[in-house]
Amino acid sequence: MAAWTWRFETAGGTEVQPAVQPEEFTTQGDAESWIGEYWKDLKEGGTDQVRLFEDATEIYGPMSLHAEEAEAAEAAAEPEA
Repeated sequence: MAAWTWRFETAGGTEVQPAVQPEEFTTQGDAESWIGEYWKDLKEGGTDQVRLFEDATEIYGPMSLHAEEAEAAEAAAEPEA
């Protein structure tokens, strides 16, 4: 059976210990639900981005935990019409 796991990294790609210890997930959906619940705690604990793995295969990443901040900065920088 496949195991889904997250890798927690700084913005530079260095692996870091997560502020919230994850479990090993049996489905991609469970792993994604978990990150959706804990991303703010992870970000506050020093994780800048994550990668999702199915066993040893990287499924996607890096995925920034700062996307909300980037969107706000982009919106503030856009000229008003």
